[in-house]
Amino acid sequence: MVMTMELQNKRIVLGVTGGIAAYKSAELVRLLIKQGADVQVAMTEGAMRFVTPLTFQALSGQSVFASQWDERMPNGMAHIDLSRQADCILVAPASADFLARVVHGQADDLLATMVLARACPLLVAPAMNRQMWENAATQRNVTQLQADGVHILGPACGEQACGEVGAGRMLEPEEILEELIAFFTPKLLAGKRVLMTAGPTFEAIDPVRGITNLSSGRMGYAVARAARQAGAEVTLVSGPVGLVAPGGVDRINVRSALEMHAAVLSRAASADIFIGVAAVADYRVANSAEHKLKKDNGGIPPIELVENPDILAEVAALDGGPFCVGFAAESRNLEAYAQTKRRKKNIPLIAGNLIQDGFGGDDNTLILFDEAGAHPLKPAAKSVLASQLIEHIAH
Repeated sequence: MVMTMELQNKRIVLGVTGGIAAYKSAELVRLLIKQGADVQVAMTEGAMRFVTPLTFQALSGQSVFASQWDERMPNGMAHIDLSRQADCILVAPASADFLARVVHGQADDLLATMVLARACPLLVAPAMNRQMWENAATQRNVTQLQADGVHILGPACGEQACGEVGAGRMLEPEEILEELIAFFTPKLLAGKRVLMTAGPTFEAIDPVRGITNLSSGRMGYAVARAARQAGAEVTLVSGPVGLVAPGGVDRINVRSALEMHAAVLSRAASADIFIGVAAVADYRVANSAEHKLKKDNGGIPPIELVENPDILAEVAALDGGPFCVGFAAESRNLEAYAQTKRRKKNIPLIAGNLIQDGFGGDDNTLILFDEAGAHPLKPAAKSVLASQLIEHIAH
């Protein structure tokens, strides 16, 4: 597997405030380090009542700052020096009290002073009881923070430590990581609407059997994630896969090629870009059985196949339709087959790969084909290739 570190060399100050969600911040540090980030933790006094500084020191490999009077900085100005070295300050969890203090520009502890003196972006992941979150004062503060250019991550809805259920939960560490990666990604598709397909389709023979393929959906989901990180509004029409939709992506679940066709064609006219990554079955069963076929009925049941609609070709033929991108997975003669497919469907770009190079896995090798010829991409993780494809589409 090709390892990727999407936050390589990013310097992040992670602020931790008082709240039970502080325990999740330890896992967040681990994930940030794994993605190549340099993490400096700054804690409030309240945070240290939930998690010790030693925990964050062990995970980040750096001493934790908690006091304005910390003497480790030669000039005694930790609030200045730490923020000047950072690519961003991320506060997770951000308590209701902390949000209020930031709105009013208070500087009564190290973290608040650092935020006030910062010369870098600020992102906050709120965490509090649902009624605290819904309180008019908190909502006014959030509105003001957004107007001041602060990026609000979440919160999520769900069960809370107090036993109540509602909005106010801090996003999970994995979700915050995704939001941070998206934050640093150039918004090459800002304002664009991307419609996509991914995964296999399943054509029923009877209620339990069918014709399908080995597509895992990983490439399509990686492209959806990359498009969303690039600032696009993404709708993903997905066949049956065991994957979680990328954050911020609107997923529509379908099963058969006809269902995928209907979902795509009803939305294609409003899309700016259509990317057909799904491995759509070329044929479906015309005489699928209502009940499970039994061996004891005698003989092998005949299966009649009919051709499925060509989703990509139909979208490409729409008058004033979206910019269309296709995918071609072949076992041989990749360039010849891919270019033939591109010209037949009348699309400007197609991404091709040999099945033996990554079908169903985490890594892949892609070649982009357009009117100018072939543009090989180096073997890489599908997330990396997806980002490179989105960049190519944007340009």
